[in-house]
Amino acid sequence: YVLDKPNAYLLSFYSKWIKYNSRTGNWLLMSSPIPQTIIILAYIYFVTSLGPRLMENRKGFDLRGVLIVYNFSVVALSVYMCYEFVMSGWGTGYSFRCDLVDYSDSPQAMRMAATCWLYYFSKFIEMLDTVSDVSSCLPSLHHALHLVCLHRGLGTFHALLNCVVHVIMYTYYGLTAMGPNYQKYLWWKKYLTTIQLIQFVMVTTHISQYFFIEDCPYQFPIFIYIIGLYGLIFLLLFLNFWYHAYTKGKRLPKVLQNQTWGHHTNGVMNGNVDHEKYH
Repeated sequence: YVLDKPNAYLLSFYSKWIKYNSRTGNWLLMSSPIPQTIIILAYIYFVTSLGPRLMENRKGFDLRGVLIVYNFSVVALSVYMCYEFVMSGWGTGYSFRCDLVDYSDSPQAMRMAATCWLYYFSKFIEMLDTVSDVSSCLPSLHHALHLVCLHRGLGTFHALLNCVVHVIMYTYYGLTAMGPNYQKYLWWKKYLTTIQLIQFVMVTTHISQYFFIEDCPYQFPIFIYIIGLYGLIFLLLFLNFWYHAYTKGKRLPKVLQNQTWGHHTNGVMNGNVDHEKYH
């Protein structure tokens, strides 16, 4: 059975983890985990193996114009998703406590489902963050693992906060891509880490309510653990970054400025390299 119908077997095994939603089953990349898996594997292979080999002996590309358009496009998309998350639930009735998934076909439920899908799809777009830096193994794996989790579900509160952070963060990176003349407008750079720390504190605090609420029949508790662990790990990582960058004073501004404004890594211009980019 496994040899004759590997796709059916994989879907059967996968559905034991999270059941499919008939409302979204026909949406792009939603019917099966296989297309996403192929994209992710191809992405990791390009960033960690093929890309470095192709660019090893080549002059880097000047991607400044592309990065400006890319970053501000992500800003616009993030603003739109913030609005949709608020209007489809978080500003129109969600309790911030134990909100169960609405599987109805009501306009509001479908609007939230569409917003969740758009957020999921935006993570494929954000792969371009690391495609422009073919040596970025760690953030590449972060993007890949994030997509694996998002394929079957996401915490919409976490997603909303992440979109708010992206509006601020990609605005910053859009300005840095415009060149050194805009450095005077970037005095608020160090506050990016603070904003992200606040994000992960809020995510961890919100999701941990589940363990203290007496009656919360949440359908998929596995996501409680996934989101909680995700928030806690990145909170610790950013606290460590803050300590070494701003408390101990080990940050090297000139190096980071070179990276931001066009440092060539393995022949490809890296316009977005910074620990704060790994969100």
